[in-house]
Amino acid sequence: MHIFFSGIGGTAIGPLALIAQQAGYEVSGSDQQDSQYIHFLREHGITDVTIGQSAKDIAAVHAKQPIDWLVYSSAVAIENPDHPELVFAREHNIKTTKRDELLNEIIKAKHLKLIAVAGTHGKTTTTAMMIWLLQELGIQVSYSVGAKTSFAEMGHYDPDSHYFVYECDEYDRNFLSFHPFLSLITGIDWDHADIFPTREMYEAAFQQFITQSHRTIIWQADADKLGLTDGHDISVLKDAEEATTSLTLPGKVNRQDAWQVIAALQHVHETPFAEAVEIMNRFPGVSRRFETIQPNLYTDYAHTPEKIRGALQLAHEVAGDNVVVVYEGLHNTRQHFIKDDLKHLFDDVKQLYVVPSYLAREDKKLKLLSPGDIIKLTEHPDKAAPRELDDNLKQTITQHVQAGDIVLCLTAGGGGSLDEWLRAQFPPAD
Repeated sequence: MHIFFSGIGGTAIGPLALIAQQAGYEVSGSDQQDSQYIHFLREHGITDVTIGQSAKDIAAVHAKQPIDWLVYSSAVAIENPDHPELVFAREHNIKTTKRDELLNEIIKAKHLKLIAVAGTHGKTTTTAMMIWLLQELGIQVSYSVGAKTSFAEMGHYDPDSHYFVYECDEYDRNFLSFHPFLSLITGIDWDHADIFPTREMYEAAFQQFITQSHRTIIWQADADKLGLTDGHDISVLKDAEEATTSLTLPGKVNRQDAWQVIAALQHVHETPFAEAVEIMNRFPGVSRRFETIQPNLYTDYAHTPEKIRGALQLAHEVAGDNVVVVYEGLHNTRQHFIKDDLKHLFDDVKQLYVVPSYLAREDKKLKLLSPGDIIKLTEHPDKAAPRELDDNLKQTITQHVQAGDIVLCLTAGGGGSLDEWLRAQFPPAD
């Protein structure tokens, strides 16, 4: 079967393309621009990748070998339902779906048990922790995770595996395509208002996902939101404050994520508690989660209020009061959605700098909030300042780092982002 991936360089589509190739499918794809990940895919045997997405380009691929299935991301269909590749597929009766249907096909065809990690925040780290723990125990596993790690690619299929660990995204209700063997719910805080206009709709989607899961592990606070109680198919975890004292990972959020993974392990593999804790205390982390760019300079993908609070808690745990934040909002639409949260999110930081938001999937009817607009929403605008991605910002960051502050950059990632700029301006020392 020949599968064509539209947007093959994306953090969700790309790893799935690699998984499909490793599982024995013929794979090709396209993207609007070249990237490091596309180079990675080529190095791993996926060489038929077109830069540019036109009807002519996909027709050339189809002429070489007929395409049986076109897989696309939610963003493609939402932003442009008349995308030339989608139009071509319709005109040539090519099966066209989002990524979840293909992943379901692979899971069923390979007789894998799905371990799904879902939630508003903490999905990537928790998924990576689950992969790390199973690998360290010698358990072969297939997986897909939304960030690079030192111990695993973003996507991998192992023909000898019995489990597939998956970072399961609620955006566009993607996670409702799955019926997991085991689900971990990392946290439920209303998000993606473009898909879920009300809190009730968001929570109802998680309720349905849990109903579709054979077994679910969920925190008490989230179980209370959904009216769930501990039972034969639901394990409710109490407040982790006491439970995580044996874990030494930095950051309360990291310790909670690790505790949930250890709780999940009992449904997969019998392991002494002390051994599981020892393995989790050696967890090396994932990229873009409090990742060191240079000493005292960090980047983090935190973009929802809960994620930002977790990243700041870790920063304060490391640096006390000497925490400086550079904030790049992910989506202008989200900045409108979290206006009330922005008032107190940065109360405890020493200094806040705000750069223009990273724009994608925007509601064009909403005013574009400038860095100055966002600063006005905070409780302490006197200790905040707007910045651009320029030499002035580089000098500002350098001065804070040299003064002994920790500079935490909350950034979207991707082309043209603060994260990309940081890596170019502050390369690692040789």
